[in-house]
Amino acid sequence: MSTPVSPAPLATAAPAPGLRVTPSAVVLIAANLVPLIGVLFFGWSVFAILLLFWAENAIVGLFNILRMLAAAPDNPLAWASKVFMVPFFTFHYGMFVTVHGIFVLQLFGGIHTRGFPTASTFWGAIQGAGIAPAVWGLALSHAVSFAFNYIGAGQYKTASLPMLMSRPYARVMILHVVILAGGFLVMAFGSPTLPLALLVVLKTTLDLRGHLREHAAPLFPSAQPAAA
Repeated sequence: MSTPVSPAPLATAAPAPGLRVTPSAVVLIAANLVPLIGVLFFGWSVFAILLLFWAENAIVGLFNILRMLAAAPDNPLAWASKVFMVPFFTFHYGMFVTVHGIFVLQLFGGIHTRGFPTASTFWGAIQGAGIAPAVWGLALSHAVSFAFNYIGAGQYKTASLPMLMSRPYARVMILHVVILAGGFLVMAFGSPTLPLALLVVLKTTLDLRGHLREHAAPLFPSAQPAAA
């Protein structure tokens, strides 16, 4: 009499690849809905929208400085690199954002200053455009991403300083070109609501795509995948 053979266990199918919705992605989408609501229901101008997007570029830079400072805390070589890389990024990215801001203030807001505008100049323009609450909302979005993904998930422990320093440029440069070009097109149409809303949707799509790509990319090369 033959011994009965137990049926082979069913193979567990690997989860299909897809986009994993994270708390930071949800908050990012919610924060980007604010300018869309402003356009559709509060009549925000091209200047208000572009100034809001500029403010987010500045927020991205500020949080990236925090990311660089917190990166690889147990690596002595990383701390030595931070002495040069953090001030360099602060100056270089800061100049990039400042020049971008001058374009927005002068070309779309009609605000002219002697020399470089100060932080109070930008904040005054933000308050005058009525977008200060939206700026705080975007800051909250990036704070949640920093807290959940970077600190909470332990990504900071193995983060690469060179990749952290270069990462914001790829994201912001695309937004910079698309948004400024879109702003000129919208102004050419006389600031109609629909094209301005489409510009906000385009920016949100690019922003979310960049966010998901950043967290899927090998930003943390020394981290090993969990054993099966």
